[in-house]
Amino acid sequence: MQYKNKQFIQSFGVHLLLIIISLICVLPILWMCLIAVKPASETMSGFHSIVILNPTFENFTKLFKMIPVWQNTYNSVFTTILGTVTALFFCALAGFAFAKYKFPGRNFLFYFVIATMLVPPEVGAVPLFIIMKKINLINSLWSLVIPRIATAVGIFYMHQYISDVPDELVEASKIDGCRDFGIFMKIILPVIKPALASWAAVTLIARWNDFFWPLLYLRKQAKYTLMVTISLLPVSEGLSTPWPVILAGTTLVIVPIVVLYLILQTLQKAGMMAGAVKG
Repeated sequence: MQYKNKQFIQSFGVHLLLIIISLICVLPILWMCLIAVKPASETMSGFHSIVILNPTFENFTKLFKMIPVWQNTYNSVFTTILGTVTALFFCALAGFAFAKYKFPGRNFLFYFVIATMLVPPEVGAVPLFIIMKKINLINSLWSLVIPRIATAVGIFYMHQYISDVPDELVEASKIDGCRDFGIFMKIILPVIKPALASWAAVTLIARWNDFFWPLLYLRKQAKYTLMVTISLLPVSEGLSTPWPVILAGTTLVIVPIVVLYLILQTLQKAGMMAGAVKG
């Protein structure tokens, strides 16, 4: 009986601590969403800021008048979705080649790819800018997709996951007459769905929140991603943009990616459970 009481107290303490930590993490997002629907005349500091006396959507209306929200949202969605899909495909393809095929220089090439992870991406900003300029991709959304069509981190992650796939599956597919690309599409990709979901969540967040590269390559507001446009809101009206309008824009940036991450997390868990049942 004492053991059960002790176990209950420990479990209660752990859950209480997790609830407190979760509230601390969620509170800034909740505060941001509440300020976004408050008029500028109401207080925005202290605990009184969470009390809304006259909720309004005028902040969002003013935001849509100040910046081309729909165009910038399209730019963000285009670069995020296309960048994520291409990164998943090519990282998985490269990871499959490194994990399941033996060719001269395989280990050297793989370790060379891994070594590039030690180099900060910003180091290549100037060379990449020169390359993008020479191929006429400055101020083009493709400049945000092509340079990162495959990453060393993604290749390493997929390689580690695909290495655990039994070689017998690959050999059996070859005996049945399946070609290399067919093995990758029909055998490997269905098996590594949890890994794809995990890496998709990480890549989506990174692409959506990307600020440095769009600011470097894009020159016109119509080509800006939503993140860049929202970051320029404080100076868009000569440092006089109301904070509720700025937070309304921040809400448009943060809330969709949070919801998408939760969906992908559910798909990841479903994929892992399906794999466990099949195993």
